[in-house]
Amino acid sequence: MKVEFAQLAGRDNDTAYNLERALAAIAACTADTQLIVFPETHLMGFPNAGTVAQIAEPLDGPTVNAVLAASRKHNIAVVIGMAENDNGHFYNTTLLITPEGIALKYRKTHLWASDRGVFEAGDRYATCEWNGVRVGLLICYDIEFPETARALAQLDAQLLIVTNGNMDPYGPTHRTAIMARAQENQVFALMVNRVEAGDDGLVFAGGSALVDPLGSLLFEAGREEGQFSVELDLQQLAQARKDYRYLDDQRLKLPGEVVEHPRGLRELLIP
Repeated sequence: MKVEFAQLAGRDNDTAYNLERALAAIAACTADTQLIVFPETHLMGFPNAGTVAQIAEPLDGPTVNAVLAASRKHNIAVVIGMAENDNGHFYNTTLLITPEGIALKYRKTHLWASDRGVFEAGDRYATCEWNGVRVGLLICYDIEFPETARALAQLDAQLLIVTNGNMDPYGPTHRTAIMARAQENQVFALMVNRVEAGDDGLVFAGGSALVDPLGSLLFEAGREEGQFSVELDLQQLAQARKDYRYLDDQRLKLPGEVVEHPRGLRELLIP
């Protein structure tokens, strides 16, 4: 499976600029790329409490529809973050968009300090079947909690995708965390981070990465903008799980109701 990372700088509260760059990155993908991944809240940047009501959009709004149109035009799936407005409730949301529509939606469950007072926390984890692979989504600070990736593993995730907005000095923290989350759940983990300085002076750390199901780092970007191509050998999933499976051997399961939906969507509700 060929995947491209769009490790980009963004502008906070500038949807038009961020969308233009996203559409350009999608158009620049090679013909055999199946998926492109962007950073956390790439489409709107990071709003604050004073701007979120003006910046956030519903899932059927013009910005998501523009990404969906690009997905269809170029026959490629897109994972991208946004500020979501759901009838006046605001969420830090990441979407898996395919030419058929929104395949998966995830609302960040663990709010970082700058998220609080701006977004509400999500209340569930979810996976879906895409191109024969079960995919789960997480966002930035989520990966510092082992339970988040384990929840997706309990939903049979094989590929964990993390949209990231991690800043200095915490780059090494997420490098360690993404490798641990892959190894302890025997999944591929793919993380795409933002780069350069934001409006509030934070400097985003880059370091987008791909980790295999044994926890080995297969690819790591630097701190500069770039669009990087990686290959996933999905046979490694079976190899990593051949002699033992943590999910089968663990003695303590995470609680929560599992809900099955049509078209392969599976959710674990947070109790």
